[in-house]
Amino acid sequence: MAGRSQQDSAEALRDQLEHIELQQQGLASPPDARTTRENIDAPELSGPHRTPSSRTHTADGPNDSGRPRARRNRPALEVKTDLYTIESHAAGPSSRQDGPSQQAGLPAAWGRHRGSNARIEESRVSLTLPRQTFDEVRDAANTGVDPTEKSDPTLSQYLKWVARQTERRRRLASGPWGRVRSSAERVYKRYVVEGLLRQKPIPPSKDGRHIPLKPGLARRKPLTDERTGRSYVTNFIRSSRYTLWDFLPKQLFFQFSKLANFYFLVIGILQMIPGLSTTGTYTTIGPLIAFVALSMAKEGYDDYRRYKLDKLENRSSAWVLDPEGTVKDEPTIGRVRAQRFFKKEKPAVAEANPQAAELGAVRPGFGEPARWARVEWQNIRVGDIIQLQRDENVPADIVLLHATGPNGVAYIETMALDGETNLKSKQACPLLAKHCSTVEGMAACDAEIVSEDPNVDLYTFEGRVTANGETMPLTLNEVVYRGSTLRNTAQAIGLVINSGEECKIRMNANKNVCAKAPEMQYAVNRIVILLVFFVIALSVGCTLGYVDWRADYESRAWYLNRGTVSLGHIFIAFVIAYNTLIPLSLYVSLEIVKLGQLYLLSDIEMYDPVTDTPMVANTTTILENLGQVSYVFSDKTGTLTENIMKFRKLSVAGTAWLHDMDLQREAGKKPARREVVEQLERGCRNPSPKNSKRLADAEMMEEPLVEGRRSASAYPAKASSVSRWRSSVSPAHGQVELKTEDLIRYINNKPNSQFSRKARHFILCLALCHTCLPETKEDGGIGFQAASPDELALVEAAKDLGCLLIDRAAQSMTLQTCTANGSTTTETYEILDVIEFSSKRKRMSIIIRMPDGKLCIFTKGADSVILPRLRQKQLALQTASAVERRASMRRSVEQEKALRRQSLQSPTRDSMHHMRPSFTLDRRSSWHRSATITDEVETWLSLREAGGLDEEAADDDAYQSPCRSFGAARSLELARLADPLDGLVDESLTLNEAAIFERCFEHVDDFATEGLRTLIFAYRYLDEKVYQNWKAVYREATTSLVKRQERIEEAAELIEQDFELAGATAIEDKLQEGVPETIDKLRRANIKVWMLTGDKRETAINIAHSARICKPFSEVYILDVTLGDLQERLVSTLTDVARAMVPHSVAVIDGHTLSVVEENDTLRILFFDLVARVDSVICCRASPSQKANLVRCIRRQAPKAVTLAIGDGANDIAMIQASHVGIGISGREGLQAARISDYSIAQFRFLQRLLFVHGRWNYVRSGKYILGTFWKEVVFYLIQAHYQRFNGYTGTSIFESASLTVFNSIFTSLPVIIPGIFERDLSAETLLAVPELYTFGQRNKGFNFVQYLGWMAMAVTESAIVYYGIHYIYGISHFPVDTDIFAMGQLAFSCAVVLINLKLMFLEVRDRTVVMIGGMCLSLFGWFLWNIVLSAVYSRTPGPYVVRDGFLRGFGTKAMWWLVHFVVLSATVVFELGVTAVRKSLWPTDTDLMQEMESVRGVMEVLRGHAFAPAAADGGEAAVDGAQGSSGGGVRGGDGASLKTATTVSVQAVPFSSSPATASWEGVHHPRHYHASHNGHSLGHGPGNGASGVAGRLTGEYVRRPFTPPAEERENPLERVASGRSGTELESSVRR
Repeated sequence: MAGRSQQDSAEALRDQLEHIELQQQGLASPPDARTTRENIDAPELSGPHRTPSSRTHTADGPNDSGRPRARRNRPALEVKTDLYTIESHAAGPSSRQDGPSQQAGLPAAWGRHRGSNARIEESRVSLTLPRQTFDEVRDAANTGVDPTEKSDPTLSQYLKWVARQTERRRRLASGPWGRVRSSAERVYKRYVVEGLLRQKPIPPSKDGRHIPLKPGLARRKPLTDERTGRSYVTNFIRSSRYTLWDFLPKQLFFQFSKLANFYFLVIGILQMIPGLSTTGTYTTIGPLIAFVALSMAKEGYDDYRRYKLDKLENRSSAWVLDPEGTVKDEPTIGRVRAQRFFKKEKPAVAEANPQAAELGAVRPGFGEPARWARVEWQNIRVGDIIQLQRDENVPADIVLLHATGPNGVAYIETMALDGETNLKSKQACPLLAKHCSTVEGMAACDAEIVSEDPNVDLYTFEGRVTANGETMPLTLNEVVYRGSTLRNTAQAIGLVINSGEECKIRMNANKNVCAKAPEMQYAVNRIVILLVFFVIALSVGCTLGYVDWRADYESRAWYLNRGTVSLGHIFIAFVIAYNTLIPLSLYVSLEIVKLGQLYLLSDIEMYDPVTDTPMVANTTTILENLGQVSYVFSDKTGTLTENIMKFRKLSVAGTAWLHDMDLQREAGKKPARREVVEQLERGCRNPSPKNSKRLADAEMMEEPLVEGRRSASAYPAKASSVSRWRSSVSPAHGQVELKTEDLIRYINNKPNSQFSRKARHFILCLALCHTCLPETKEDGGIGFQAASPDELALVEAAKDLGCLLIDRAAQSMTLQTCTANGSTTTETYEILDVIEFSSKRKRMSIIIRMPDGKLCIFTKGADSVILPRLRQKQLALQTASAVERRASMRRSVEQEKALRRQSLQSPTRDSMHHMRPSFTLDRRSSWHRSATITDEVETWLSLREAGGLDEEAADDDAYQSPCRSFGAARSLELARLADPLDGLVDESLTLNEAAIFERCFEHVDDFATEGLRTLIFAYRYLDEKVYQNWKAVYREATTSLVKRQERIEEAAELIEQDFELAGATAIEDKLQEGVPETIDKLRRANIKVWMLTGDKRETAINIAHSARICKPFSEVYILDVTLGDLQERLVSTLTDVARAMVPHSVAVIDGHTLSVVEENDTLRILFFDLVARVDSVICCRASPSQKANLVRCIRRQAPKAVTLAIGDGANDIAMIQASHVGIGISGREGLQAARISDYSIAQFRFLQRLLFVHGRWNYVRSGKYILGTFWKEVVFYLIQAHYQRFNGYTGTSIFESASLTVFNSIFTSLPVIIPGIFERDLSAETLLAVPELYTFGQRNKGFNFVQYLGWMAMAVTESAIVYYGIHYIYGISHFPVDTDIFAMGQLAFSCAVVLINLKLMFLEVRDRTVVMIGGMCLSLFGWFLWNIVLSAVYSRTPGPYVVRDGFLRGFGTKAMWWLVHFVVLSATVVFELGVTAVRKSLWPTDTDLMQEMESVRGVMEVLRGHAFAPAAADGGEAAVDGAQGSSGGGVRGGDGASLKTATTVSVQAVPFSSSPATASWEGVHHPRHYHASHNGHSLGHGPGNGASGVAGRLTGEYVRRPFTPPAEERENPLERVASGRSGTELESSVRR
């Protein structure tokens, strides 16, 4: 089937290409008026959509031609297109001729998008299109429009490229390589997997697994799996990587996959062959074994810690039905404590049930006490009957048999499985429920359950149950999976159907997880290969030198006549001698370095005092990967959010109100409540426990009724309800918002007004339209059990507003309210029917008989389903469309301004781009210079944090919402009124339904823009006869045995009509602290943030807006296979994104659509090309395996990009294991993700410090360690090579053997280890304040091949300086000095040791601490102490080295020896300083400039303030107040003067430009500079002040993007054209 679908896709693509080729050949008919530009771009009216804020692209119905087309829910881009079209036409033809042609589109603008080029097997054709959709191209082909008007050759080439890719993959799969690969896979599977590892594939069963319902049967004898003939797998789970059996082979393979270790293994084997080695037999293989053993021990210890965490879960206990008492080994108290630690929550059994704690295996409750036994999770078997109590985790996949909830319903939390926060109601199959209410009933029931074979699908289940000869199907409604939690239900009984690794959640986890390796290791491996060739070349050169020497000297020496050695032996001897050019201790010392880095990773700034959770590192292997991350894949629930819903805003009768009583409670600002308590005391004469409960709960109600009865003079002049709550999305304009305290005061003071009646009815809707149950809390107050956190938030809000639910029975609910005169009333409402919420209906309704006998139906749901069911639905839909258009126009203007800013900030290319910066200081004082630079840094950082939105807020007034204008104007009038309540509400609005609709829909749009979850409430009073007629239909539907759900929905449609609008609510899915600011900084650091969640699409998009993954002006493209041709929609979206006319784009895809994409090569190519172009991706309804597959696909498509996955639940384990770096959140869902992750943190916001600070530091440290290690080996051992020229290439060493042995371990180990642990090139404050610096690691600037070559060139030069300086000054000196080989060798040795220590611990480090200086002094002291000891204790043996007394009485006492030492060392240091000075002057790096900025007084205080202060939300007041903007001519100084006259430091260089992806403090301008530059602001630079006002700048140095093919592989010439266009052309094209 997959092959057929791919073939169909290829045929469809060929059809598209034929149409386009016909256009280009001029065979099309004349244009049709119906497809003109004006008609295509005309705005369309769309229905209401509350998917938040930014314009959303999805599929609509057929257009005029009957063909489905992709369009926007919001008609924003069509309006924006009209605006651009008008501007372009107004400019006239002459103005357009200077810019790029319409045919070529905007290839330069396209380059601004991060990840703009895809690399999929071969080079991608550049998709840089004009403003023209794929639909228009198809229309042109079908209707015969002139190809010069409607087509573009780039699209045709792109489609041809996709077709070639699809055909190429097909040929590869069926060609010779594909056949060889499939044959190799078959051989591996047969002989390795099935033969050696004994892991044969399990065939599917014939009819599923048959599990009898027999209490205690599985306890007596495990049931047999018919697929294998053996027992079902145990419930033991393992997330550790190794076992006792496979640890050694896996680790040996892993250790020797490091090329250096493999190289030394080969050298060690050669060295053990007698007669080949000149340096001993075991000098290589011995240390190698020790080093490898040490590394393996470290890996084993890391995995042992994972095993211990697995052990906590496996030894958790559950209650199992054991009527025969076969369970003897009950868990000890220690195991119970381990279970408490693992769950990190109050134990539900051991403490809440003291009797159970005492009796151990006896559990009172369900059934007879002695029949239930405690069993560890790992010992639970398929067929066991287990009992769960409230808040207990489910230990295995079970079929529900019985639950004590209402109507046998059990409420299950599946947050760890699919990320959804709402509880799911599960109910036992009726056949089982009537027999399994008691143990005796289960024993007497002759039942068998047939379930499907274990699989990964979490969203479907197939099975059946046969009981007493009757059969019924089993669906997902009767099954509960492992990883779920029982909530709001006292007890539940279930039968285990899947255990251990066959549970759904474990089937979705990765199998055979491989050990992770740092990305830097691959570069090291390439360098090791290079060094191997270098050693071979050096050995060959020395061998040839020996041949020449033998011909010239040895053949003539009579005493060497019989001493000829074969060339083979000579060559191998040189290879063994030079093998230390590749340092043996490279990886082992690196492990020591990483242990030190791991210790420093315990940062107090990443400690969460609330949960008492520190940062924990589970591995040291990939510490440097933290500094190179390009993609962050984040879970939503529990990772970005706190899983807490809070009622935040409401709209009633055209007025919006803010509800922040919960924030007041948290801040300790509770209003006086004594009068409320007195009211309830007067209404509760009898002090019964129930009344006492009401009194206790009344003290928690936050309704300010006491203040409502005060006189008007008691109010202050200013508004009493100024809100301090700010959305994480909307700009903080400081407008006054009305609060719900004002609403209640108004209702109580004016109870008979029309607005008060509507408001009271709306609050009644909140209190009645739900399924919550009240319960008494431990403190005597009232809490609520809710099926979803949204309902809980609504009921708690009703309580805050004075309407408290105190009791709910099956057919009634009781509310307690406070009336206007200060009394309390209790009323009972009869519940007639409840029409439950479903994902298809998107609403729930409840029919109530009011206390006065009237019938009323209340409903709540999404606006898209409520509005068409209003009484005045035509007016509502028209008003909603008008609001949509107005909001879209406003956001289009925001997009246009953002694009204009990006265009203006792209620098022009001129000769100044290549000039180096030179800091010219004037004669002002240093205080004035530092003050100016400080102001520049302050302003630039403010603008960066604000996203570059530096224009005045007044510019947005053209499309300002009327409701905001009304609220602002009315808030200014409140202070002038004698009674502020008189002007609080516009009563005239309550009689105008059109005005109420407009205000309400505007409020809902604003709420959604802020990332809040919106609901519309409505009601309708029913006639008794109408209700009775409907009741008969509904009763028949609920009792139907076929298509029950469909018939219930059809019956609901009959009654859910002609509603009256009550109001709207907005619920905040509370984000974790610092999430929006963290994501902002991740984006500035060139990191793409993807959100992968199992939750619903609407919820995911809402959270994306709150977390700033989506911006208010983002284009949101929804990919849904159920809405039309997915391939056509992908191409249409690609053409839209490729125009680069939107500043921010987001793609949204669901799990079902993703599965379709994965099965089709063409769709896969298009999809991954699209996600490479957009700024962010949201994947909703994704299973755990889909999350992991998506991460793996990105790793394959972008092999050089480092991926990071972060999550907190069991559904995130596979994703975490599939990524380069896995981060676990120690959250409310437990430790499932934290225990298998590489690193665990308590809050998402700690990711900032983990990546930007410790990631950067560890990357820099590891890079310097590797470079320093290679450099010192080359410097030292090339001195040996230089010496060979003067000893006949005999292999004689210039260094004494004992000193040579301890060179790496004693004298030069600290110079590489200490900087590798303690080096800090920039301060933490700088790295946090300027996240653009993080691109240093992404671009491999700390360690790369070019940098390595530079260091090696320095090493070669310095080794020559050392040797030849010594040789020509000391070795052949005419002064009477001791010039034997030992004296010269020790002099060269000493110079090398001092140079290595001085360079690596002083010249090359930024953080010259006491540790650095102390380590350098210790190494040098050790070297000279070694000489003294060696000179004193060395035996007097004949040989070339006269060691005894050589240093103490020989050359060590000669001034000439020390003078040469000083001269040679000075020459190397001067050479080092000269090269460094030239490099910093001509090619300064980001780090160089920032280090210089840090030294300026006052700059660190500014950086510190921006490092820890929350960032502005999409353009805040700080940016507006702190700068004049790009057209203001600079930055405001402290005295308001322009920097043009106040600047004291200037840079002779290019104007500033940067992007969130590419900002860098450098002086090199890449030829493709404009491709990586946008959204930047210069430090004081603007059009009005030239370049003299710049103290430092961020240049857009080219940044390697994921999915970017090499230049030589590009097929399309337009790609090269795009690379050559200038910034001026880009600016003009974007302005158009």
